[in-house]
Amino acid sequence: MTGETGLRERKKRRTRSALLRAALVLFVSQGYERTTVDEITAAVAVSQRTFFRYFANKEEVVFAVQDLMESHFVAELHARPPAEGPLEALRGAVLAAWDTVDGALGGVVPVDLYMRSYRLIESTPALLAVHLRRSTGLEERISRLIAAREGLDVDADPRPRVAVAAFFGVMRVTGRLWGQGDDTSVEAIRRLTDTYLDGITPALAGRWR
Repeated sequence: MTGETGLRERKKRRTRSALLRAALVLFVSQGYERTTVDEITAAVAVSQRTFFRYFANKEEVVFAVQDLMESHFVAELHARPPAEGPLEALRGAVLAAWDTVDGALGGVVPVDLYMRSYRLIESTPALLAVHLRRSTGLEERISRLIAAREGLDVDADPRPRVAVAAFFGVMRVTGRLWGQGDDTSVEAIRRLTDTYLDGITPALAGRWR
């Protein structure tokens, strides 16, 4: 039974990954709003019922890989040396996340497809609105993590939320500029991120203790 259970789980993961890849390919090639669930399921030769067993809707498909990358960033932040200041830790975490993006995706989708889907989010108003709404929850999570690193009460000391808001502001600016450019590579967004973080480093660098 254990072997059968493992086989079923592997089959489920393969089906989910296949639906995810097929959907992202269709989204980036013909547009998110023009792509139907029927087209996605036809590309994988499964039923609509199978699709909805894994994803509630098309929006959830788009952000499934984004969830992987956000979790990867949080893990990198947890791993930063305690001696680093808040901004230094945030910067190190995001650059490390871009450096290891291939491993973070775990073969679920190719890096190039992920980058094209990220650009799709930046250029599709409906998806960008969802992305910004989701970012609010992530910012709060990161603010609490930074406060814990510094031994602060996030509700009594405004600095963690202020610093994280500034950091995510840079992420939004670089994401938008990268999405408007011709170079869609990981190296391009990493370089842009590094450059723009230089702009807030003098104000927020250092320890808070």
